[in-house]
Amino acid sequence: MLVSPPSPRPALPQVTLCAASSVNVMATIRALEASLSHIDVAACKLFTDTPVKPDHPAISVVPIARITSSRAYSNFLLSQMADYVDTSHCLVVQWDGHVIDGAHWRADFLDYDYIGASWPQFDDGFNVGNGGFSLRSRRLMEACRDPAFHTLHPEDVAIGRINRGWLESRGMRFAPSALADLFSTERAGDISASFGYHGAWHMLHVMGRDAFWALYRDLDDRSTIRHDFGTILYQIGRGRGGWRRALRMILDHNFVRVRSDAA
Repeated sequence: MLVSPPSPRPALPQVTLCAASSVNVMATIRALEASLSHIDVAACKLFTDTPVKPDHPAISVVPIARITSSRAYSNFLLSQMADYVDTSHCLVVQWDGHVIDGAHWRADFLDYDYIGASWPQFDDGFNVGNGGFSLRSRRLMEACRDPAFHTLHPEDVAIGRINRGWLESRGMRFAPSALADLFSTERAGDISASFGYHGAWHMLHVMGRDAFWALYRDLDDRSTIRHDFGTILYQIGRGRGGWRRALRMILDHNFVRVRSDAA
């Protein structure tokens, strides 16, 4: 399990911390709280239709229409979230990705319009990157609302691949992949040297098995772990009593798969 670094937190007055969700909202709040324990930002906003009152005083809830799908999530980030960001940059987190070490913040992150963990499956130079934990400038967010921008799903692929050339032609700067991997770990990079991460398969390392299990059991949508189910199952099954948890996950996974096939 990663050990929290000592205070003080880096002050980031140019950054608004944001998350948007209609599912796994309590886990999303926990991700915001975890991030706030490592950084001091200008504002922190949770966009949701769920009537929640976070305990953390820095988290402001912004009511929005229900996000009914991952495509609707992409549309919200690309077309609406800029309306609520007054700072030069927005740091986007999700329930399964957040800041893990404020000591790894670098001032030059703010020199770029978009940073997300690199995608090692691409070798054409358009490999930055993942949107689940990402830093994006407000001017990039505004550019994504231009009629010439091809609004596609998922939103990070629309930004980092489909429209990257067009965005760069308008002066947007994407972080180089080496810097992106210092910003966030997903499929590449060293999580112990990273500012943040994205991916539920990293959470057992970040949180520990018991804390992850408590969070997992409270999720109202477990379908987001299906792509890395085997990795997570192996990790949760290790240690004392792990087979019971692994069995529970297998039953949950089969239920989600059956429900998805029936939809």
